[in-house]
Amino acid sequence: MKGLSKLLGLSVLLAVGCGSPSADKGNFIEENVANAAQQLTLQTDLIEQSGRILNPRTTKADGSIQYIPIDDWTSGFFPGTMWYIYRLTDDPKWLPLAKKYTEALDSVQYLTWHHDVGFMIGCSYLNGYRFDSLPAYKDVIVQAARSLATRYRPGARTIQSWNVDRGWQSERGWKCPVIIDNMMNLELLFEASLLSGDTTLWNIAVNHANTTMANHFRPDNSCYHVVDYDPETGAVRARQTAQGYADESAWARGQAWALYGYTLCYRYTKDERYLKQAEKVANFIFNNKNLPADLVPYWDYDAPNIPNEPRDVSAAACTASALYELSTYVPDKGYKEKADKIMESLSSPAYRAPVGTNNNFILMHSVGSIPHGQEIDVPLNYADYYYLEALLRKRSLEQNTK
Repeated sequence: MKGLSKLLGLSVLLAVGCGSPSADKGNFIEENVANAAQQLTLQTDLIEQSGRILNPRTTKADGSIQYIPIDDWTSGFFPGTMWYIYRLTDDPKWLPLAKKYTEALDSVQYLTWHHDVGFMIGCSYLNGYRFDSLPAYKDVIVQAARSLATRYRPGARTIQSWNVDRGWQSERGWKCPVIIDNMMNLELLFEASLLSGDTTLWNIAVNHANTTMANHFRPDNSCYHVVDYDPETGAVRARQTAQGYADESAWARGQAWALYGYTLCYRYTKDERYLKQAEKVANFIFNNKNLPADLVPYWDYDAPNIPNEPRDVSAAACTASALYELSTYVPDKGYKEKADKIMESLSSPAYRAPVGTNNNFILMHSVGSIPHGQEIDVPLNYADYYYLEALLRKRSLEQNTK
């Protein structure tokens, strides 16, 4: 636990102190926490009444809730949401639910066929370990990181995101595709290295961050979604997109992943290059001519029919959470104020669902993948996850500055 605490950065703030914030700031947080708790109570009541352990991801085309198997890349977000609502409310009723939904993912620690084990175990088990110090969770975190490390390609100094022998990936001619989303999985490697003393995991994370920084970004500091490498030589074979509008466009959630990913890399390493990269991405986002006034982006900054394009609340929520952490490292550039404005927008009736609607998800109007025709203008479990994380970070920051 000592190693874990040493480099947690803002996450240390998340795990301490739940006193009442000042009234003017606290009302916003408390009202949104109360709303979230009501929605999640309805959501978990449905699950508990089923007699099964179900994992909600989104709303299907027929209006029903889409529940997912444990090997779905988003399976860690709902358990993580349980940990966050437990921390935000201090209500003991959430603890057994957080444990039960987390521990349903036990076998994910051995998953090696895609890279998202970082999302899946990091959001569930790692939050559980931080908030409840469960010793058994440590072993799962370390094993999951070692499973993720099997996807490291030494010749390219990067972690391969997808296998290329299945589905639409096999049609692209890729050899070693790496997506910007993969930056989010590095937290699991850093933490597992601290918990186990295995420096190989740390070095893999650093190498991946460096390779991505060298090859994923354009001169304007926007990032590509997919970079395909030769796994033996590391040569870049292609720079493309899978979920954005076009290969040279700036997919909104990809920019959020980049901002969050390099901010967390700075948390652990204190390497100034990562901090500067995070700031470059933030500058791209907030200086973009197509960013709406409410700071909730369209699904792609270069989508052809702006302003008549879907917004992506999941990108906004992830951006806000990242900005709260970034503001602790660079306190004088207005990052917290931008995060606050995003959160005010997300908490408005334009994006926050009334209690009992939206299939009991907290936020509306996210986008999964428009090119694949999937999850367009729907709730998504990861939008809710990062929204609650942002609320927790906002509260922690304001309690420590009042």
